[in-house]
Amino acid sequence: MQYRTVPKNGDELSILGFGCMRLPMKDGRIDEIRAISQIRHAIDHGVNYVDTAWPYRGGGSEPLLGRALQDGYRDKVKVATKLPSWMIKSREDMDRYLAAQLAKLGTDHIDYYLIHTLDGPLWDTMERLGVSDFLDRATADGRIVNAGFSFHGLGPDFKRIVDAYPWVFCQIQYNFLDQEYQAGAEGLKYAASRDLAVIVMEPLRGGNLGLATPPPAVGELWDGAHVRRTPVEWALRWVWNHPEVTLLLSGMNEESHVEENLAIADTAHAGDLTGEELALVDRVGRKYHELMKVGCTGCGYCMPCPAGVSIPDCFDFYNKMSMFGNAEVVKLTYALRMSDELINSKPGYASLCTACGACLDKCPQHISIPDFLAEVVAVMEPGLKERVAMGKQLFKIEPK
Repeated sequence: MQYRTVPKNGDELSILGFGCMRLPMKDGRIDEIRAISQIRHAIDHGVNYVDTAWPYRGGGSEPLLGRALQDGYRDKVKVATKLPSWMIKSREDMDRYLAAQLAKLGTDHIDYYLIHTLDGPLWDTMERLGVSDFLDRATADGRIVNAGFSFHGLGPDFKRIVDAYPWVFCQIQYNFLDQEYQAGAEGLKYAASRDLAVIVMEPLRGGNLGLATPPPAVGELWDGAHVRRTPVEWALRWVWNHPEVTLLLSGMNEESHVEENLAIADTAHAGDLTGEELALVDRVGRKYHELMKVGCTGCGYCMPCPAGVSIPDCFDFYNKMSMFGNAEVVKLTYALRMSDELINSKPGYASLCTACGACLDKCPQHISIPDFLAEVVAVMEPGLKERVAMGKQLFKIEPK
């Protein structure tokens, strides 16, 4: 495991952090045995930074992590969690949520505490409600060790938030698709110039950049490389190639993910990639931009939808059809998977959308969700009833 130094406090953090947003699930709940085993295995092999948040896995991530860090594991790691800024209505709420998080995590302090999912307007609201006073007091009394923020807004707002408080660190979305998105490369460099540690989220863009079998047009590009690497290795090494990056968070939920990520983190250094390799990654990024219809990472912040739409799944099907072709197969799978005929108790089709807009403020990618759901309906749902009937016959599903 490689480690990089936090400029303001000297902490040596593993370049690979364990992100607890996409923990393994079983029967609709976190698979506790597997999740704890995965987290502890990563820690045993050098990971010393674990990241969670109030809403992850329906509120189950923080308590699960607290249990995973029993038996001496709490002393081996730096714990990061986040104040759910969009839920804060008063200065008192800040202390109330932090107290609840300390209890959930079974600890008396949070090593790295973030104001969650900031953009410019939300930061202005948090300032008005007294977040600076909250952070000052919580760090003074030891409930918080290091203060930071995660960002999902526009570049100019990122810079003014960086300058608005003596942060120790920040967290941004950064990968070879998102070099000019949100904070982007400019924000990365700006934060580093202010001696902030930079934590990178979504290095695989919700897993899309790490598909074992990438879209054919992308696979052809990777196959032309002089050095053979998996898509995951290319994506992670690209992020770690930046000396300004302190660590990246990987939402590992399969044992194979943990092993692969650990192996890559053992040998990845800043400045490792050659000019030729960086040019190749840029070509792959441009190809992905051509192929992908919606910039959804599958984070699920938009859920639950009041109308019952399975928003991330709708976009996943739409993107996969665009990237891989096989339109009829994807449409058939969409028809069945999003119906209530196989595994869902209720349908989740895009056509259920009422354009109420409840999802818009929740989306950290600022996707115009109702508009894209309308595209999904137009492309995926003509002939829907016929495909459901075909699928039921094909899979011998009895009528309800």
